[in-house]
Amino acid sequence: MKSAVVLLPGLNRDRDMIAALTGIAGRPPVTVWQTETEIPDVDLIVVPGGFSFGDYLRCGAIAARSPVMQAVARKAAEGVAVLGVCNGFQILCEAGLLPGALMRNTSLRFVCREVKLQVANAQTRFTTGYAQDQIIRCPVAHHDGNYFADADTLARLEDNGQVVFRYAEGTNPNGAINDIAGIVNDRGNVLGMMPHPENLVEPEHGGTDGRALFEGALGLVSRGIAA
Repeated sequence: MKSAVVLLPGLNRDRDMIAALTGIAGRPPVTVWQTETEIPDVDLIVVPGGFSFGDYLRCGAIAARSPVMQAVARKAAEGVAVLGVCNGFQILCEAGLLPGALMRNTSLRFVCREVKLQVANAQTRFTTGYAQDQIIRCPVAHHDGNYFADADTLARLEDNGQVVFRYAEGTNPNGAINDIAGIVNDRGNVLGMMPHPENLVEPEHGGTDGRALFEGALGLVSRGIAA
């Protein structure tokens, strides 16, 4: 299965993401630079983590207005799976591909540690390899991961099953409302999440809890719902 990784100035998790996708899919992803306006036919597009454009203005605000993100939006509208991790999640929100916003951690400190996640919806194309309410491990590394949405948006996300991951067992590292760690759009093909599943896909990482997410997104396991 084919994938693509978006490259933007200041991102520093692109190599981790490329390595993860190469190992899982058996082929390296296409890399797409910020100025490109077309993305080739792929099954998954990933916007990785880091500090795009130095996190100036707001995290992801400048990157969201890059030409490549217009191309990502078009692919998302066609039903292609899109994954944004950490800064990638912030960029997807700033680009309007996902609702809500990522604010400063309530501790006002950068957090880098492992957390536990509850799979709140195992019926998405990204999570079909997990069991409903399964608890998995995943590392985080961010300063602005405090997810927030207004009451109406939050109610819609909860009612529609668009909350995909929650911080579990008291490990919420940033104060995110309703312990939200990851959400999908209403169509279910765009996922944004603050934790880094790409850093827990090989036994050498200390575990493989993140692997099923990529296998689902790439169509390597049966999907719980149609895209």
